[in-house]
Amino acid sequence: MLGISPARILKTKNVPVTALVLALPALLVGIAIAAQDKYTLRIPDGLAFSDFQGYENWQDVAVSQTKTEIKAIVANPTMMDAFRSGLPASGKVFPDGSKIAKIEWSFKSNTVSPYFLNVPDKLKSLAFIEKDTKRFPNTHGWAYAEWDYDAATDTLKPAERQSRYRG
Repeated sequence: MLGISPARILKTKNVPVTALVLALPALLVGIAIAAQDKYTLRIPDGLAFSDFQGYENWQDVAVSQTKTEIKAIVANPTMMDAFRSGLPASGKVFPDGSKIAKIEWSFKSNTVSPYFLNVPDKLKSLAFIEKDTKRFPNTHGWAYAEWDYDAATDTLKPAERQSRYRG
């Protein structure tokens, strides 16, 4: 916190403990307010991040690794039920409410594994896909959102290439 540890402040004889105790909640609230609330983010004319709340707990569909990143695709229960019923298949379409999240990380070697293994390191981007034929009739019901992650500021923002994904 601002380069000064609470223990160091308490050791300082010029700072009364009462003043520290009274000021600490205000400092913590200020830090909490400064953190980005990702669930308030929205793609202009498109999806809101809040539409995908809980994506971290969805079921894995696929994972892959390129030369520079590891990717995971996860799906909500509606999409997973569609997969189990045989979709995608000739003549069948995914139902409204189907959602997918694609998570991309840089990777690093796992140094404690007894064999060679790469694991996710830093988040790079997130992409969301949702099927809702009423909200997105111009794209056969599909809407897309892509978010770039900035590790330096710990924030997400709509990806530069976002304009092609509007519903």
